[in-house]
Amino acid sequence: MKENPIMRLAVRWNLPFMVVFALYTQTHGELGPGGGFQSGVIVAAAFFLYGLVFGGAEMRRVVPRWFTDLLAAGGVLLYVGTGLYSMFMGYEFLDHAAVMPSNPGGAEPWGMTLVEYGVGLTVFAVMMTIFNEITEGTNPEDNQTGESGADTEFGARA
Repeated sequence: MKENPIMRLAVRWNLPFMVVFALYTQTHGELGPGGGFQSGVIVAAAFFLYGLVFGGAEMRRVVPRWFTDLLAAGGVLLYVGTGLYSMFMGYEFLDHAAVMPSNPGGAEPWGMTLVEYGVGLTVFAVMMTIFNEITEGTNPEDNQTGESGADTEFGARA
C-alpha cells in the first residue's frame, strides 16, 4: 500500500481526527462510554493504520520503541502514583479524597482523571509494542540480512 497515493493521503488526513476522537473518548469517559482503555486503543488503531499503509519501519520511525516503553512505564507510574499519594496522605489506596481534602466530592473527578490517563497511556503503549513485535522483520525491505523471509508485507508465505 506504500505506492497508493489515495491511501497515503486518507491516512494522513484522518490520523489527527482519530487522535482527537480518542481524546474526546478519554475526557468524557466518566459521563458515558469511554475512558482510558478505549482511548488508548483508538490512538493505537490510528497508528496501526499508519503502519499498514506506510510500512512497519516508517511507523517505528514515527513512534520508536523507546517512546512506547517510556509511555508504558509513565502510564503505570501515573496510575500507581495516584494510589500511593492517597496512602501517603493517610487515605486508602486510590481514595481520591486525598487529591483535594478540603472538597472530597470535588476531588473524585480529578483523581479518576489521573487514573484514566494512566490507563490510556499504558494501553496505547502496550498495543503499539504488540504491533511492533508482530510486524518487525516481516517486510523484506526491513530485513537486515538481505534474505527475504516473506513474500508480502506482513509475512504471509505462498
